[in-house]
Amino acid sequence: MPLVAGVDSSTQSCKVVIRDAETGKLAREGRAPHPTGTAVPPAAWAAALSDAVARAGGLDDVAAASIAGQQQGMVCLDADGTVVRDALLWNDTRSAGAATDLISDLGGGEAGRRAWAEAVGLVPVASFTVTKLRWLASAEPDNAARTAAVCLPHDWLTWRLAGAPGLTALRTDRSDASGTGYWSAATGEYRPDLFRLAFGRDDVLLPQVLGPTGRAGHLPSGAPLGPGAGDSAAAALGVDADPGDVVVSIGTSGTVFTVADVPAADPSGIVAGFADTTGRFLPLVCTLNAARVLDAVAAMLRVDHAELSALALSAPPGADGLVLVPYLEGERTPDRPHATGAVHGLTLRTSTPAHLARAAVEGMLCALADGLAALTARGTMVNRVILVGGGARSAAVRRIAPTVFGRPVLAPPLGEYVADGAARQAAWVLSGGQRPPSWTTGHVETYEADAMPAIRERYAVARASALDRAKVSDRAGLAG
Repeated sequence: MPLVAGVDSSTQSCKVVIRDAETGKLAREGRAPHPTGTAVPPAAWAAALSDAVARAGGLDDVAAASIAGQQQGMVCLDADGTVVRDALLWNDTRSAGAATDLISDLGGGEAGRRAWAEAVGLVPVASFTVTKLRWLASAEPDNAARTAAVCLPHDWLTWRLAGAPGLTALRTDRSDASGTGYWSAATGEYRPDLFRLAFGRDDVLLPQVLGPTGRAGHLPSGAPLGPGAGDSAAAALGVDADPGDVVVSIGTSGTVFTVADVPAADPSGIVAGFADTTGRFLPLVCTLNAARVLDAVAAMLRVDHAELSALALSAPPGADGLVLVPYLEGERTPDRPHATGAVHGLTLRTSTPAHLARAAVEGMLCALADGLAALTARGTMVNRVILVGGGARSAAVRRIAPTVFGRPVLAPPLGEYVADGAARQAAWVLSGGQRPPSWTTGHVETYEADAMPAIRERYAVARASALDRAKVSDRAGLAG
């Protein structure tokens, strides 16, 4: 049977899976780390991809491949295809002021937010590429002047894997294009006027946007490369999500998303109107702080993640009133790039490692539950909540999630669902347009528990206090 390769070039690492195109059976896999930071030389991604491919036994025998990657990063190329500067990643917040300016450019306040939402399904925040372009034009005009093409991380890696055959060969897909802020999922077209508004000119080459089975190039062996995807859209394909399935992914960022038949346009900016990999849409809420909240608290307590999980489960639900607001890197939802984390309810009774571990898990999940509530408030039907991502490896996360979400939670077997989604896309391309059947990956566990609304009620009070403080920090940050 033919083999297909799927790549997940995430913020923290590159993962490669090679699977049977018909059954999905895993043949082999490999991974390699990425450098830390929010501005990264794209060459580091290429090196990690090469390393991960080698560890997976190479691509010479695969019949098709596809790359999924972290969304919204800005990769600028000059006329020769040389990278102009380190890529700014989705979690780089230096363009927060630019986001505010872009909203003002379309009327400011509610009018500006609504204009952006209606135009491209998004309201600018520091994560989106359009804000990074405005920042570049203002802060680094020489680099902006050198820029002849702008693409996204997975676009650049696909182009490189195809041999970097010239700027006009750059390709992307609907899901990743929909996170830029200058491509509309609703119309399926770029908005050169918004690109020009951000960058000051529109004579910059942008990747051609491919459909679900478009071919972005070929491997040296001649095997086709699929269009690729943003990481969340690839995960949705990896778990075979349908309308009514809400996926909660706990990785470097936290995302809550569903597959929909109509595009989203939320003027509050909480729900981003992305596209998916199949021709439908992917309303999504993203938080900056997810699994790394658990990393940080584990480091503070000097325990590993298994010990952190055991500590959290040993504390009572609600952690006796101890609440952690997990804005450790600022926050995107709500849009408070200069916010900081906060601990509320610290007493002699709650001053224990177990209470802090529990508060960390509950705080992270409460932020994601706010995202789930935002989707349902806008009419999302919730048949199932599917929990994936590195943070889902935690037994405490899986067992506490139903108490916070107020719904049963399904946990598929631990796996690389972004890479698996890319591999399924490659199989789809290989088939000539026939969407591959679901790949059975093992037993899905269901976690059920009584909802405990008091946890979210206490979190809401603590969150409001943290946001009041963040308003002061935001004003200081913009003034600086």
